[in-house]
Order: sequence, then C-alpha cells, then structure tokens
Amino acid sequence: MSTLVVVRHGQSSGNERNEFTGWRDEPLTRLGLEESRLAGMMLGDRGLRFDKAFSSNLSRAVETCRIILSETNDTPVTPMRSDALNERDYGELTGLNKDDAREKWGPDLVRLWRRSYLVPPPGGESIRDTSARVLPFIICEVLPALLRGKSVLLVSHGNTMRTICHVIEKLSIEQMLALEIPTAMPTIYRLTHDLSVIEKAILSREER
Repeated sequence: MSTLVVVRHGQSSGNERNEFTGWRDEPLTRLGLEESRLAGMMLGDRGLRFDKAFSSNLSRAVETCRIILSETNDTPVTPMRSDALNERDYGELTGLNKDDAREKWGPDLVRLWRRSYLVPPPGGESIRDTSARVLPFIICEVLPALLRGKSVLLVSHGNTMRTICHVIEKLSIEQMLALEIPTAMPTIYRLTHDLSVIEKAILSREER
C-alpha cells in the first residue's frame, strides 16, 4: 500500500486580495504560514512521514511544502520542484481582483473562463491546457514512486490539483471542474498496488 497526500498551498497574498494569481509569485500571508504549519501538524499527528515530496516552482507552494515536511519528517527530504505543477496561467486576468474582472467582462464570461474545461481567459490557459502539462509529470514522476509503495507529498495549486484528483480518483471532467479545494487542507489517499483508492480522508483544521 502507498500513500499520497495532496495539499493546496496556504493562503497567499494574492488570495488575501481576492485576485487571479496564476503564475504570479505571491508569498504566503501570516495566515498562510499558520495554515501550512497546522497542515503539517495534523499529518504528523497521524504518523505520516514522507519518502518523496513534490511542489511547483512558485514560492507559496515551495514554502508550504517546506513547512509541512518540517512538521512530519525527522529525516530531511528534498522536494522536487517543477514548473509543470505551477498554477494555471490566467493571462490577462492575472493580478486582477475577481470582482473587478466581473465588472469589466461580466460574471457569465468570467465564470466561463474559470470553470470551462476548454475555454481559456485571454492570453491564458484553459483547464485542458493546464492538465496537458500536469499529466506527464504525474505519470513520469509521481506514479512510479507510488507504485514502489512510497509515501508521497505533493503541494500545488487549485487548478493543478483538480487534474491530480481527476487522475487518482478517476473523476469525470464535470466532477473535476466542480471540485472546491481549500488552502492547506490535506487530502490523504491510501492506494493499492495498482493505485486504486482504498481510503480517502480530507483533514479539517477544526479537527485539531
């Protein structure tokens, strides 16, 4: 049996300002640091230790990953970072307050850009585009570790995590698009030798 823990980064300054952050490299807020530490403590309380760790190259995910590992692992693990796990590129929406974007383009169009699988925002990526760069990384780097029975931590972003959950849980496109993924609340998957999910648990900060 192997274990995969997927975590969206803690609150970033872009989240705090209610902006489309995308590839912009925003740091964690004080709350985001606290969320990340609590996520690590909750995982540590359950006896989880990680053999391998992965994160995007954006500092909010890198720092969340570092904090979690500091709470779970006695033996240092150097995370593998990759642009392939970076958040979706929001193009012209990047850095805009979400309410301001709705006023500029209308709520229906902004909703389409955010939740359509195929339609990208101007100059940005659709969710299908994002999945196209995430999937090869998952197949080449993450799944082999799981097939070897390793315990794996993966810290990334809302849209990239939708793709990861889509693969692991064998979700439909519609189910994937409907996922709401809070900051720094770990999802734990226990997997069989063929990577079928035998147990899924979403940790809640209220539990601790």
